[in-house]
Amino acid sequence: MSLSDVLLASLSPSTRSQAETTLSTLSTTQPQFLTSLLQLVLDQSQQIQARQAAAVYFKNVIKRRWDAEANEETPIDQNEKNTLKEQLVPAMVALSSQSKLLRTQIADAVGLVAAIDFPTLWPGLLTQLVSHLSSADYAVNVCILETAHSIFAPWRSRTRSDELFNAINYTLANFQDPFFAVFDATAAALLSGQTIPNLNVVAQAQSLLMQIYLDLTFQDIPPKFEDSIAQFFGADNGDEGYFIKFLRWNSPALLGDEEDPTPTEPMNIKTTILEICEVFEMKYNELFSDRVPAFVRAVWELIGTSSLAVREDTMVAQAIKFLSITAKMGIHKALFADEGTLQGLAQRIIVPSMPLREHEVEQFEDDPLEYIRRDLSLSTEGGGSRRHAASELTRALVSIGLDAPVTRLIEQYIAAALQEYAANPSENWKSKDTAIYLLTAIASQASTTHHGVTSTNVLVDIVKFFSENVAQDLNTEGSTVHPILQVDAIRFIYTFRYQLTKEQLASVLPLLVRHLGSSNYVCYTYAAITIERILFMKSGKTPMFNYTDIQSLTDTILNALFVRILGGGTPEKVAENEYLMKCAMRVIITAKGSLAATYPNTLSRLVEILGIISKNPSNPQFNQYTFESVSALLRYVSLADASSITQFEAVLFGPITIILQQDITEFIPYVFQILAQMLESHTATLPDAYRSLLGVLLTPAVWGQRGNVPALVRLVNAFLAKDAARMEAEGQVKTVVAIVQSRLIPSKINDQYGFELLQTIVRALPPQLLKDVYFPAILNSVFTRLQTNKTDKFTYSLAYWFFFTMALPIDGLGPDTLIGAVERIQTGIWNGLFGNVVLPEVPKMRPLDRKTVAVGLTRLLTESQLMLSSAPLWQPAFVALEQLVSKSDAVAQDQAEDPEAILTAIDYEEATAGYQASFSKLAASQPKRYDPVEYVPDLSAYVKQTLAKAVAADTRARALVALPSATAWSRALQAGQAF
Repeated sequence: MSLSDVLLASLSPSTRSQAETTLSTLSTTQPQFLTSLLQLVLDQSQQIQARQAAAVYFKNVIKRRWDAEANEETPIDQNEKNTLKEQLVPAMVALSSQSKLLRTQIADAVGLVAAIDFPTLWPGLLTQLVSHLSSADYAVNVCILETAHSIFAPWRSRTRSDELFNAINYTLANFQDPFFAVFDATAAALLSGQTIPNLNVVAQAQSLLMQIYLDLTFQDIPPKFEDSIAQFFGADNGDEGYFIKFLRWNSPALLGDEEDPTPTEPMNIKTTILEICEVFEMKYNELFSDRVPAFVRAVWELIGTSSLAVREDTMVAQAIKFLSITAKMGIHKALFADEGTLQGLAQRIIVPSMPLREHEVEQFEDDPLEYIRRDLSLSTEGGGSRRHAASELTRALVSIGLDAPVTRLIEQYIAAALQEYAANPSENWKSKDTAIYLLTAIASQASTTHHGVTSTNVLVDIVKFFSENVAQDLNTEGSTVHPILQVDAIRFIYTFRYQLTKEQLASVLPLLVRHLGSSNYVCYTYAAITIERILFMKSGKTPMFNYTDIQSLTDTILNALFVRILGGGTPEKVAENEYLMKCAMRVIITAKGSLAATYPNTLSRLVEILGIISKNPSNPQFNQYTFESVSALLRYVSLADASSITQFEAVLFGPITIILQQDITEFIPYVFQILAQMLESHTATLPDAYRSLLGVLLTPAVWGQRGNVPALVRLVNAFLAKDAARMEAEGQVKTVVAIVQSRLIPSKINDQYGFELLQTIVRALPPQLLKDVYFPAILNSVFTRLQTNKTDKFTYSLAYWFFFTMALPIDGLGPDTLIGAVERIQTGIWNGLFGNVVLPEVPKMRPLDRKTVAVGLTRLLTESQLMLSSAPLWQPAFVALEQLVSKSDAVAQDQAEDPEAILTAIDYEEATAGYQASFSKLAASQPKRYDPVEYVPDLSAYVKQTLAKAVAADTRARALVALPSATAWSRALQAGQAF
């Protein structure tokens, strides 16, 4: 079977599995496989389906294996890499005239390679790209410019560094001259007004040139770009420059269909120019300031001549955003301060941008979930909405001291809109919606995703407006009010929740709960979102609402949510609305142990949901919140009623078994964490159901899935902590250590999990067994990795494990036990290992690790015979300990567990990580962190007393504290004084 046949077979459901296996084997065994694949993509005699499959597979192999070490994949042969670097750009150019789909896949591959190798390992890339730029073939130019933009665009979000600026400077040296030449030629052609063949392609090239201009100036302005400011931005009393010319440029041939929501190329060009102006306004104001008035006029004209077509939304929103930035900077306040100007801004920009558009009403009705997601993202991130951009402009004007005139002006429009609504509520409901948005815009001064509005305009009485104009829509039942106004009322609470008292919020909670039963999708979803955010609110560091506040509502909320979720029927529909499950999770977390009496119903509904969505896991966030709900219910109910764990096991073992048997990879890491959580709840002998599972957990196939590893380590750690003696008797500890040696310690991705297992092993097994059997094997693996592939993360984890082991209060497991094991590997190795690898990590220790490290280091200094005999090791270690303890005192690191840490942890996961394709931690399932030094209540006192006793009892210690450069501790110890 030829390569082409295998690729075609991979497209058929009946032969896909075998074909994919064959391709996987060929990709790692057949020499020059990727080169052959690329040639197949270029071969026009092959079937287009085979070429397309080849292009996609080629890109995916590049993505996985070009940086094989980082992804722990089979590396691509270096000779083939070099060959591909010569062939990729010509192949991409050749495909530009054949197939956009094929060209896009190869262009993506170029971008993937460039992200790793450019410029250091692929210095010739720019030369290749530039060599294909043409004065005539703009199809090729677009191909080259798209690729260049894909390489340069990520620089915008990168942190400033020498490496970044080396890449930028290298690019400027090789690319900026051809860039300016193509920019000049393209702009001249478009602005000439003459007929141009392939006009849309030329305009697309100009749009990409604008994007590249932004890429290359985003971090800093290069000298040549600074020298050409007048050419692009214009000069007073001179040429107005490319950017203003293009803001006014329109080509009748490019107008397109006004009903098409896709922006035209002229619109894309103008949008990017406005983004460039925003960057220059904020970063290079000294270069741009003189031209700001001209650009404000041009932007005003642009907005004035624009239509209400959807395709113009992004451009108009960016234009309004530019005015907002200009106003907020304050430097050009005079441009906005005049009463007539403010009236014009309100009348021509702010108020016309506020009404709900027809396509938004259609989305509300036809695609409600997308309406919600867009509304939530726009309210915090801005984006292509005219309404949100106009709100930002209003806030900007208020923020520069124009609050009184702007508030007075906008309130007039609010009053007029409310009057219009009152005249005919059923017909003029949009007027009230506009009034509410205008009020929100004028009242809100700052906001965050988690807290809603955090500061308000003191001239606006939010509570009064709510009670007089909004509350009735929240109370109204049935169809007497438009559902969008009901959503507005709920969103008003969501937005201004931190401006309301706990009593006020408690009074609206039952109304929000009632809206969970609404027939309108957006209404009940926004009710769930708002309930969840109210329950998330904190007063100081503690939750504002606890289980007593919601006890009468808990079952009602959960039942309403589960009815909505399960009403979806199919796996995809059940899982589509993550906001409902997130609300259920938050209610369970807030209710805590109060659910102990009724939890079986909640648990059965969650298991029912799991059974449905496991047939086709389609929404990662919904999955996360579902398992988090199960985990939180298990956590709090078992704390309130320890006997409930048997009920949880009886209900959960069935679906867990199905998930494992059917190898539902998206759910397996969650299942391992739930199993660990249940296992850790047992204080007596482990049930046989767990022990029978252990054999499966220790098979290579399970560890082969990267996403399983963190959860597997958590689960195996739980087994070791509970059942190490039996595991050792059955040879399973040897298997665990073999996994650490072969799969975890050698891995740059998973090495820290190997050390997590080793921490449990050293505290769970007898010291003599560690000394005779396991330390030699473990240390050999550690030293091999240290010699062949040392990283900062690895050395930190190794150092912490050494100190963790030395700090354990286990007879027979003192510092010299570990040092002796190290010395048996190679005599004399400890000195170099400690001095060059372990000790330099001490100052880097994270606050949570410092206490353990300080105790371990103290025991090393006072109990180790080898250390007490080596001044070159002991004295710098003593200084490091003194500095570490002082640092630990400063942060008051006592490792006390916050009783509300689980709540904080879950919100932290949502805020910073959310769903990760590789692994998603269940915060509610996390156990209390094992504290090896719980026996030390006061770190400072322990360290000082232990050192003082050692100095008093051992002449070697007394001699060692006489440091060449005395410290406060050494002077006090020599003098026998308290310190």
